[in-house]
Amino acid sequence: MTHDFLIIGGGIAGLSAAAELAPLGATLVLEAEAHPAHHASGRSAALYEPRYGLPPVVELSLASRNGFDALRGMLLPRGLMVVARADQRAEFDRDLTGFMLKEIAPEAARSIVPILNPGTVAFAAIADHAWDIDTDLLIQTHIKRLRAAGGTLRCNARVSAITRQGGVWQITTPAGVESARILINAAGAWADQIAGMAGVVPKGITPYRRSMARIPAPGGQDVSGWPMIFGCGESWYAKPDAGALIVSPAEEDRAAPHDAWADDMVLAEGLARYEEMVTEPVTRMIANWAGLRSFSPDRVPVIGRDPGQPDFFWLAGQGGYGFQTSPAIAGLVADLLADRPTAFSAALLAQLAPDRFR
Repeated sequence: MTHDFLIIGGGIAGLSAAAELAPLGATLVLEAEAHPAHHASGRSAALYEPRYGLPPVVELSLASRNGFDALRGMLLPRGLMVVARADQRAEFDRDLTGFMLKEIAPEAARSIVPILNPGTVAFAAIADHAWDIDTDLLIQTHIKRLRAAGGTLRCNARVSAITRQGGVWQITTPAGVESARILINAAGAWADQIAGMAGVVPKGITPYRRSMARIPAPGGQDVSGWPMIFGCGESWYAKPDAGALIVSPAEEDRAAPHDAWADDMVLAEGLARYEEMVTEPVTRMIANWAGLRSFSPDRVPVIGRDPGQPDFFWLAGQGGYGFQTSPAIAGLVADLLADRPTAFSAALLAQLAPDRFR
């Protein structure tokens, strides 16, 4: 069987696009791991903050709100707080503008997050336009939509070779060879490797590690109503999660594509930055992990047909914005591959287009 659309990568990008494409033609998703969303998608901070990122990313994130609302139950109120030391006023002001925050007195911030340290937190700001994303529910919803439209998700299907014969892609996996008319590269950190296999010029998609630690609720507090908290300039962040707290150093360390793990020293340094701003020390970690956030050279996603091979479609470089942009991007992918009008401007399409990298 020759599929109309074959997507390499079963993370949020690949699965959300597959759910939109399956009604348009025979769709197959190949995921290298035993379960979908194993790598970056399964290790996301899972926040929808539509003003987070560069302007093209913000446009995609804002456009995604209707998609989240249509799926129902995917977004839960969280809110966002930024805190800063006395010597960080300039960085704090940039965050105020960038995130569209409202500055509040440190005392007011402590009424929301009681563990904030009065000796170090000199400035604070807050906004309510941030929501938790139910990532598990979102992934499973896309899989159900894919299958309901006759599409297939195949796990343990690592691609080992890609050739092109008679205008059709031939993709080799452990289960055999799959054929497809359109090949969609949603391979995350491995996107450039997949391009190379297909004889397509890579676009400089580079993975960067980000580490996280889950710690017990500080001082036994009920953290469920706390906002996500950022050190200004995104020097660290903390987010309530299932009665505990996730803390990240928010690092960006370049890495090769791999099943990432947290760097102990980087994690310790990040936890120290967090501890400086709170009154409760970190006494132990419940767990730690890392994920790879993959960026293009200009840090804007790469979405569209390859200029040298139009039947090779790029869906890569989402960085840390994959979940929050996924409804809009999935719709855009379907529009582009169906050659139908899209709601997005020509200017945005040019900013996303693969031909900007030659």
